[in-house]
Amino acid sequence: MNCISCDEPMIVLEVNEVEIDYCLECGGIWLDSGELGILLGDESKVQHVLREAIPAPRKTETYRKCPICLKKMEEIEFGTDKKIIVDRCKSSHGLWFDRGELLDVAEFMDHGEGSKVVKLLKEMFGE
Repeated sequence: MNCISCDEPMIVLEVNEVEIDYCLECGGIWLDSGELGILLGDESKVQHVLREAIPAPRKTETYRKCPICLKKMEEIEFGTDKKIIVDRCKSSHGLWFDRGELLDVAEFMDHGEGSKVVKLLKEMFGE
């Protein structure tokens, strides 16, 4: 699969039985539907947060396309102190995280600095 941000080939990393599509060039990450919940260990909380997310204000007129269905993705926003914006496939194929956003999401979902998930993400992606 090529990166939906910079069009470079992505590599696949397996973590906790989750295949993470990772771009070495721009640091973007694609997770298929359901993989965020498996990675963070709390599918119900992830689903609740994603349901409560609101459409993010558009910064540009460019939209990213889902690598599965090739349709425009929507930007969603969640978080309280720090607003986190990620791209979500409208057909529920998955989520796109720009560099550092997956770590922000893990920290937001009660996985603070000392959490194993946060430590692993920092080690893997240098955040």
